[in-house]
Order: sequence, then structure tokens, then C-alpha cells
Amino acid sequence: MTHQPLFRIAFTLLLALAAAGLCVWLRTPLPWMIGPLVATAAASVRGAPTQSWNPLRNAGQWTIGAALGLYFTPQVTALVAGLWWAIVLAIVWALGLGWAFGAWLHRGNAQRMEGTARQRRATTYFAGAIGGASEMTLLAEREGARTDLVAASHSLRLLVVTMMIPFGFTFSGLHGIDLTPPGPRAVHWGGLLLLACATGAGGWLMRRTGRANPWFMGSLLVAMGFTMAGVDLSAIPQWMTNAAQLVIGLSLGVRFEARFVHTAPRWLGSVLLGTVGMIVLCTAFAALLAWACGLHPATMILGTSPGGIAEMAITAKVLQLGVPVVTAFQVCRLVAVLVLVEPLYRWSSRWEKPQAEG
Repeated sequence: MTHQPLFRIAFTLLLALAAAGLCVWLRTPLPWMIGPLVATAAASVRGAPTQSWNPLRNAGQWTIGAALGLYFTPQVTALVAGLWWAIVLAIVWALGLGWAFGAWLHRGNAQRMEGTARQRRATTYFAGAIGGASEMTLLAEREGARTDLVAASHSLRLLVVTMMIPFGFTFSGLHGIDLTPPGPRAVHWGGLLLLACATGAGGWLMRRTGRANPWFMGSLLVAMGFTMAGVDLSAIPQWMTNAAQLVIGLSLGVRFEARFVHTAPRWLGSVLLGTVGMIVLCTAFAALLAWACGLHPATMILGTSPGGIAEMAITAKVLQLGVPVVTAFQVCRLVAVLVLVEPLYRWSSRWEKPQAEG
């Protein structure tokens, strides 16, 4: 690594740390994630030399995955397993809502977009899908879509959701309702080292097999396995989860480069308005699902929100809002979207072509 990237990474880390410290002092929601996210996004848009380092981001996801896996005690696992029908409904809801969001983007922006009709449709479809930004952008590229618009859509959606929901919960007083604390509560350095090695191996295996979010998912599954089996190795120190939130927040913030504000202002406005609409619709759906499940609405809102899995799981952990349920809903949705969103696009394309010809 040359001196220039090292300087940019160090500058970004110091900026993120200062922002986190300020947010801790101000007592804002999720200070270790939202502070770095906002500060690095603002600096990046203004052209400051910000840069994320993938190994640090991977380590952050690794840490958060392990911390969340420790919540899945046998009792909690039985509770989550009993909600399989609600998880299926949430997956169907996410796929349908993503399709509707994409159709809305297409209706308002397709006539002003460059490229063929197929490219325009692929762009709006994958920009609306509720999935990971990098994964949806990769799928969009395979279908010939405009990846800059797709990436901008998902980055802005994640930013809006990550800002609105934690602040909304904090100002409404919704926190501390989780009655399922993680299994291990004390830090044992020998056990922590063993847990780190095991979860690291899980992340490495996921990466070698080409899975999405490998360091998060691999670490989560291994930590879940230990906890479900009643193996108590160690808790995760608070300073490690704080550091993980910091690097995850800044890795999202640096996506907003200076050219971002010049990316089709009408498109960004449509994404912003649509994201707020999706949050409102998901809140209503979550309230109905919570009533049917007998769970707190705040837990269901996080489980069904159109945000990223790491960001929503961190929100649940910090505010103590049903971590295992939120994690299970978000993980199952992520897997289902990654598996189904591209086949559904191709199926709908074949169906719409005869309709157009008829």
C-alpha cells in the first residue's frame, strides 16, 4: 500500500473517531455508527480524501456477526423457529415491495434515461430490489443495467433508513425491551481467542465459496452454532463492537463521493421519496405482523425494514430491540432476495415481452 492510500485511510479513521466521540458526548442514537457515517459522507461529498479499507470493514462485519450469534441460545432458537411463517410472509413482502419500488422508479424516470428499453428496465428493477448494495449492483451489471444509478439508489436507501429508524426509536423512547440477552456475558480471553479463530474460519470458508456478506454470515453461523449447542466461550468486549460499528459506518459513508450529488438529481429525489414511502409501508406491515406474532412492533419494524442487515442488527443490539428475531428476519430475507431476485427479473421479462407484443 502506497503512502497516499495510507494517508486517506488514516484521515478517514480519525475523522470517524472524532465524529463518534462527538455523538457519544451529544448522546445521539448509535453514536459509533451514525457519527462516522454522517461525518465521512459529508466529507466525501465535499471532495475530502476519504477512503475505507476492506480488511477493516471485513473485521467489523466479522465482529458484529459473532456478537449477534451469541444471542441464539436454545430457548431463543425455539422462539425464532416458531416464527417461520412470519419470516416467509416478510420475504414475500420484501420481494413485492422491491418490485413495486422498481416499477415506481421506472414510471418516473425511464423516459429520461439513456440506453435501450431493456437497460432502463434492468436499472429500475435492481435499483428497487431490497438487497445488499454490492450484490444488487453486481446482478444489475450482468443484466446490462446502469450500475452507477443502481449503486446510488442502494447507497441512498441505506443512508436514509440507517438515519431515520434509530432516531425515530430513540425519540419515541423505544429501547430496552429485549428480554433475550446473549448467552455468554463475561469476557474470557482464551475463549474469545478460540471464538475468533472459529468464526474467522467460518468467514474465510464463506468467502472461498463465493457467498454474499461472507465475513458477517460465516461468523454469525459459527457463533450461532456454539450458542445453540450451549457452548459458552466468551462474550464480545464492548470496545470491539464499538470499533466494528465505526468501520461499518465509515465504509457506508465513503460511498458518497463528490460526483454523487451530480448523479441524476431527479433519480436521487425519486429514491429518497420512495425510501421514505417504503419505511412507512414497512412500519404498517410490521405492526400487523407484530399483532399476529405477539411480539413488540419495534422488533418487527427492524426485522422488515428496507435497510441493510448489519445496520438493522446493530440498531437492535444497541437499543435492545429483539436482536435474534431481527437477525433471523434480515438474514432469511437477504438469502431469499439473492436467490430469487434475478430469476424473477428474467421471468417477468419473458412475461412482459409477449404482453407488449400482444
